[in-house]
Amino acid sequence: MSAADGRDGDDEDDGDDAAASHYDVAIVGGGPAGCSAGVFTARYGLDTAVFDRGNSSLARCAYLQNYLGFPGGIDVETFLELARDHAGAAGCDVVEDMVESIERGGESGGGFRVETQDGGPVTADRVVAATRYGGEYLRPLDGDAMFETHEHDGEEHEHFDPDYADDDGRTPVEGLYVASPAGERDVQAIVAAGQGAHVARTLLAEWRRAEGLPEGVLANHYDWLRPDSEFEGAWGERERWREWFDDRAADAEVDDERLSTLRERAVDRAFETRRSDEEIQRLTDEGRRRLAEHLDPESLVEAVGSDAVLDAVDDEQIREYLETEPVERTP
Repeated sequence: MSAADGRDGDDEDDGDDAAASHYDVAIVGGGPAGCSAGVFTARYGLDTAVFDRGNSSLARCAYLQNYLGFPGGIDVETFLELARDHAGAAGCDVVEDMVESIERGGESGGGFRVETQDGGPVTADRVVAATRYGGEYLRPLDGDAMFETHEHDGEEHEHFDPDYADDDGRTPVEGLYVASPAGERDVQAIVAAGQGAHVARTLLAEWRRAEGLPEGVLANHYDWLRPDSEFEGAWGERERWREWFDDRAADAEVDDERLSTLRERAVDRAFETRRSDEEIQRLTDEGRRRLAEHLDPESLVEAVGSDAVLDAVDDEQIREYLETEPVERTP
């Protein structure tokens, strides 16, 4: 995992692969599918870039009313801001640039080379396509086999074949996954987000199998935080997690030393998911704060009234803030 420090469009030699940023995963599309995929790969620890060209197909929606968690609906602009903020918070580099083409041949001759409209070249080990409209940028990878044609109003039109990838996003091109277009699996924002996450989990399972983990539970990655209660009794001991791993690693085709390394890594990951009550409260407060950053204060006051806003303010948090932060006063 070796993303370069920054992508500067002013590089003197954009054609120099040695100077190109390298990512484990490059995701093309900053809508629900792409951002959701990026959240999963970045949280796992893979260097991930999400290329957002700023014209998600969701922009054609007048107002988003059927995305779970927003009982009054949410305007599309705010929703996309939240999605991209989430991708960035998870660790993605959200790059405001359009991908023009992707070819074979990245770092050390493997992977992919991603050409963008404004920035320099980027290389990546894996690519996730997540653009509902348009897949021409993928043509160098498999030519016409990736496209289908149909006639409309007497004219022939060509589109990326939504069945080119299987239901899990795998394609005939090793390392290339498609979250969108995906036929009926991405026609609604909430389904597209789920498809992006599903394809990302497919990518992660294959990444983990390449490391030596066997097919099944051990190769599959579960992004899940656990409360302290999940670690009570024997499950609070590393040895119990080692036994759990060994019970499922009978088919691992690696030597004992490698298997021991994978086992300890898996146990480490299990304990890294543990959260105390205090940590859960901190995460709750931080999550609400991040959400509030996207709300317009004037609209909030107008919607619920100033008295309701004041009633919702936590007096204790204000006191703590005033005690720790200097307050500037004007003369």
